[in-house]
Amino acid sequence: MLAVRIHEDGGPEVLVLEEAPDPSPGPGEVLIRLRASALNHLDVWIRQGLPSVPKPRILGADGAGVVEALGDGVSGFEPGQRVVINPGVEAADGAIHVIGEHGDGTNAELIAVPATNVYPIPEGLSFEDAAAFPLVFETAYRMLVTRAALREGEWVLLWGIGGGVSTAGLAIARALGAKTIVTSSSDAKLKRARALGADAVVNHATGDVKAAVREATGGRGADVVVDSVGEATWRISLDVAARDGRIAVCGATSGPNPPAALHRVWWKQLTILGSTMGTKADFEGAYELVASGRALPVVDEVVPLAEIRAAHARLEAGEQLGKIVLSIP
Repeated sequence: MLAVRIHEDGGPEVLVLEEAPDPSPGPGEVLIRLRASALNHLDVWIRQGLPSVPKPRILGADGAGVVEALGDGVSGFEPGQRVVINPGVEAADGAIHVIGEHGDGTNAELIAVPATNVYPIPEGLSFEDAAAFPLVFETAYRMLVTRAALREGEWVLLWGIGGGVSTAGLAIARALGAKTIVTSSSDAKLKRARALGADAVVNHATGDVKAAVREATGGRGADVVVDSVGEATWRISLDVAARDGRIAVCGATSGPNPPAALHRVWWKQLTILGSTMGTKADFEGAYELVASGRALPVVDEVVPLAEIRAAHARLEAGEQLGKIVLSIP
C-alpha cells in the first residue's frame, strides 16, 4: 500500500510517501481502506519527536473509509460499508492508546483497527467530514460534558478558535445550549467564528479578553474556560472565570509552568480539571451529537495525501480554522 511514514524526527521534510507493507486484520479487527485522514497537532508533535516513537511510523489518528475485510470473530460489518474510526483504543489497564501514536496510523491506504473502534459514518457526512470530527470532538466532549458538566445557559470561554479542539468545543457548547466567547489573534478567524455561532469574540493579541468576558457575561465571568495554551493565557483564565467556575485543561502549547496565582483559585472556589482524549463513552456521546446534526465538524481544507508536507506546514503555522483533511484516492 501507499503510506506516509517518518523514519526520523524533524520538520515536514521527514514525511515520506512510499510503499509500506499491507496490514492484515487480526482476530477482532477490521481492515479499512481509507478515503480520508485528518491532521491533528498530535501529528506535528510526534513528527518533531515529542514524544519520539519507534520508526518507521505512519502518523494519523483520524480516518474514514470503507470496510475491506474482517478478522476472525468480527460481525456486524459488511465489505464496502462506510465507516469512521474512534482513534482512542482502550487498553486493559484503562489507559487510552491513540492510533498513530502507539501504533501505525491513518496516513495510508489501509489500516487494521479493533472492531470496537469502528462506527458507521453518520448519514449525510462525506468521508472528509467524517474524518474531521473523531479526535477533537471526543477530546472537547470529555472536557465540556464529562469533566466540566457544562449546563444549558452557561458561558464558555474558548481560547484560540482556529484549533481543532476549540472549534469542536464551539460546536458542542452550542449544541448543549451554552453561550460562547472565543478568542483568536486573527480577525478573519473571529469573523468565521461569528458565522459558526459564537456569541462573542475577542482578538487576544490586540483586544482586552478580560473586558470582553466581563461585558458578554454581565460581569459574572465565564462558567467554563477551555485552556490548552498554558503559560500565555493561564493568568487571564483565572481572572475571567466566574465564582465556582471550572477551568478545563487539555494542553499547554505555550509552556507547562504558568503563574499559579493560587489565591484566585480559593477566593473564587474554582475547579481545575485535567482532561485528555476520551473514553468509548465520550466518543459515543460526541458521535451522537454529530449523527443527529446538532454539532458538525468544520473542515478548513482538503488536500491530497501526496501534499501532506504542505498540510503539516499550514497546521504548524496555525493558519487553519477547523480541520485539515487529507484525501486518499
